[in-house]
Amino acid sequence: MAILKVARMGHPVLRARARELSPSEIRSPEIQRLIDDMFETMHEYQGVGLAAPQVHESVRLFVAGFPPPDDDDDEEDHGRSVPRLALINPEIKIAGENIAEDWEGCLSIPDIRGKVPRHYEVRVRALDRDGNPIELRARGFSARVIQHETDHLDGILFFDRMRDFETLTFLDEYSRYWNRHDDDDEE
Repeated sequence: MAILKVARMGHPVLRARARELSPSEIRSPEIQRLIDDMFETMHEYQGVGLAAPQVHESVRLFVAGFPPPDDDDDEEDHGRSVPRLALINPEIKIAGENIAEDWEGCLSIPDIRGKVPRHYEVRVRALDRDGNPIELRARGFSARVIQHETDHLDGILFFDRMRDFETLTFLDEYSRYWNRHDDDDEE
């Protein structure tokens, strides 16, 4: 496996709609290697998701996932865990009216965070890494990650979804001001 170069904001691959993969392409050694390399790259940069356009491959594929913290027993609704998965040619359907606004960052826009409204619950139809059809329902943080990564496949970056730029901040300022403020709100 290899660590891949991550495209940064400004590279045209991040603003183009990626092409679908055929089942025969999915099973090819090249795409299987790409999936493995994407997992390795995501892990190396401590990401929770990574779309193929972010590694200069304009195909409709993303990987995501990390395990829940040891003390997280409510992963489905509120936890910050995402099951490890590779989704190909995903189609998202909104599964409710609830929208939640929360912080997002992106490996292609390093050291920047902002609050982004996303649907709280989605249904996804896609192909898995073997080309088999799968359907899943995601809520909370998992739904946010799936929406963020699917946006990459359509040439959309997270700040395109922000209501305004008041919360757009550098990571060090987020840690200094916003993160502390959010903790105060939760008490």
